[in-house]
Amino acid sequence: MRNHAQSVLASDFLVVVTATFRLLHVFVVLKVGTRRIVHWNVTVHPTADWTAQQFRMIVRGDQAYRFVIHDRDTIDSDGVDRTLGAMGLTVLKTPVRAPQANAFCERVIGTIRRECLDFMIPISERHVRVILREWVRHYNRGRPHASLGSGIPDRPVRESIGGSPDQRLPQGYRVAAAQILGGLHHEYRLEKQAA
Repeated sequence: MRNHAQSVLASDFLVVVTATFRLLHVFVVLKVGTRRIVHWNVTVHPTADWTAQQFRMIVRGDQAYRFVIHDRDTIDSDGVDRTLGAMGLTVLKTPVRAPQANAFCERVIGTIRRECLDFMIPISERHVRVILREWVRHYNRGRPHASLGSGIPDRPVRESIGGSPDQRLPQGYRVAAAQILGGLHHEYRLEKQAA
């Protein structure tokens, strides 16, 4: 897996229950090598055609994706597999009753639940989209990942600030916090102090 991680996508669905007990399905696609969520979408009725369209939105000719891991759900039917094959992707279906075979995507779905959806009661499909848009941005750009050596999938391009080896703040800087999802999470950065 390590040799091909940069060219592997993992996909799966999770279910969200709204305040009115409506079931919504969230489709998540993760790039295994960077742990970056490359695509997500919400629907009331997931179908094979809808799922195939989601992959069409992700996979373009300029990316080096070669493999897609997904489970044997009825949504991921032969039609989806044929569409993926036509895009030049090799489909790797997980064995029956083996969630560890799609461990990367299962892990990110668990993280979405534990760090985001378990603390909120979405009102509607639109509300789920607003919540996930902010959380996925945080996941990709501000949340450290242990599997990346505490790295971030989309490392922001900033000028390098000369830090000291003993972890002291550089002269003239302070730590600033930004709230995510109304204070559920925080992102920290160095900010130049006013003179």
